[in-house]
Amino acid sequence: MSSTNLQKKSPVVAIAGATGAVGVELMTCLEQRKFPLSELRLLASARSAGKKMKFRGADVVVQELTDDSLKGVDIALFSAGGAQSKRYAPAAVKAGAVVVDNSSAFRMDANTPLVVPEINAAAMKSHNGIIANPNCVAIVAAMPLWPIHQKARIKRLVMSTYQAASGAGAAAMQELSESTKAFLEGRPFTPKVLPHPYAFNVFSHNTRVDPETGYNEEETKVMQETRKIFGEPDLRVTATCVRVPVLRAHCIALNIELEHALTPAEARALLANAPGVRVVDDIEKNYFPMPVDASGKDEVLVGRIRKDVSDPSGKSLSLFVAGDQLLKGAALNAVQIAERLLD
Repeated sequence: MSSTNLQKKSPVVAIAGATGAVGVELMTCLEQRKFPLSELRLLASARSAGKKMKFRGADVVVQELTDDSLKGVDIALFSAGGAQSKRYAPAAVKAGAVVVDNSSAFRMDANTPLVVPEINAAAMKSHNGIIANPNCVAIVAAMPLWPIHQKARIKRLVMSTYQAASGAGAAAMQELSESTKAFLEGRPFTPKVLPHPYAFNVFSHNTRVDPETGYNEEETKVMQETRKIFGEPDLRVTATCVRVPVLRAHCIALNIELEHALTPAEARALLANAPGVRVVDDIEKNYFPMPVDASGKDEVLVGRIRKDVSDPSGKSLSLFVAGDQLLKGAALNAVQIAERLLD
């Protein structure tokens, strides 16, 4: 983005993939956070062109995503999938825009910063026109882990995820709703979006499994991206990613081994002061982070903060977190990056 537009602080913003689940949330975030844009362009596939969507009380007509539709754009928020990002993000940069990309296309590129603003906003300074938005699980996990890592350095991290339908988009959310209704009514239902029955079922994340490592693509992404966000290429991390029949908001069980002991009370105090994090840790009422409470919320909820009794050294803790995949796990993080571009 040119220095002139930075000084004006009223950029032309485009959303590529505007009609998808994350695209809709991007619009909502821009509106709710009063992002100071001079024009919003909504871009999508040819079949969505002409559709009208509301923004700040006015109708905005969706345009087809093309090279020409990106001309004059200062900030382009991409959530149109990896193939579209690879095709059009360089064109947006060539046209003068800074791209904030929500796909996995550029995340592990050595010249592309992978940013969670509360953690590594400084990495944005080295961008070459594209800033990558991390995987939703990596963001949700990193938010509560970072303040602990700064205090006691995480040596080893074990993640087990409970991932909502929202992570697979609006069509998967619809399939969960329809299949649940069919199940309750005793009707057969054939899944079309996901490979397994979703109603009242749990299954391994529906990405390709590497036959050599046994990890699926989601698990590999989460592990690699966590290392990059933290700037810890040698961090020992393992993940098991699972889909659960929840519409919105991912949950993650986290087990961390630290360089030196940190009591649950000390960890709780750190997290209570962490930006973008809310402690939900009521032992007496057995009330901890839940998708129903995280859905629609900006903060990542964290609780079940306890010693790992299997580690006699006292240097390990267990936590449970919940975060809205469509908000902090995607759209909100992207808009926060865009806000930092105007600083």
